[in-house]
Amino acid sequence: MSFPESLPLTVAPTSRRELNKAATREAIALAALDFLRSGDLNTFTVDDVAEAAGVSRRTFFNYFSSVEAAVASFTQNYLDQVIVELEARPAGEPLLESAQIALSALGNAHDLGILAETFALTQDPQLSRFQLQAWDECSTKITQFARDRMPAGTDELFLFTLVGAVIGGGRAAFLVWFLEHGTDVTQASLSDLRNKLQAAISLIRQGFPN
Repeated sequence: MSFPESLPLTVAPTSRRELNKAATREAIALAALDFLRSGDLNTFTVDDVAEAAGVSRRTFFNYFSSVEAAVASFTQNYLDQVIVELEARPAGEPLLESAQIALSALGNAHDLGILAETFALTQDPQLSRFQLQAWDECSTKITQFARDRMPAGTDELFLFTLVGAVIGGGRAAFLVWFLEHGTDVTQASLSDLRNKLQAAISLIRQGFPN
């Protein structure tokens, strides 16, 4: 099975320096992912990844704290783009409608393919905790977004519960997709992933009807 080779999920840099930094970051992350494709974490080191990416060990640590963090960066990039998409939604749009659009609208099949593959390859506890951290950081950002968009004085319990449901729904969509498709990243499989992301938020919007 062949997988996509790159993931241009981050916001396009505007300067040459930013372009170079983004290219270095992506090269390191892809090198780590390539090693993970062929073995578990015990079969390669930071030095191996740095060498494969054409950078020094010091440069590696300028971008990532560990190999696990490098692999999880694909999820982090996607979730950062979810925030960008959310912030671009109309101010008066209901939060759940905005979240439904933001979670499922990003990335073409190429982008989602490598994101889905990363999810499939990071199910062991050592790697999954970095995925969880990425979702937790996204939750914090969405909570602030919701607080800014919702009426002043909105109950904090309502706010945190709503955001928790959105984040949980997004993660649930990826998990169910993985259970059904495994490492299959064909166009049909990725279309189903988009549908599951939309359906998860629909369940929340409908109040989980029986």
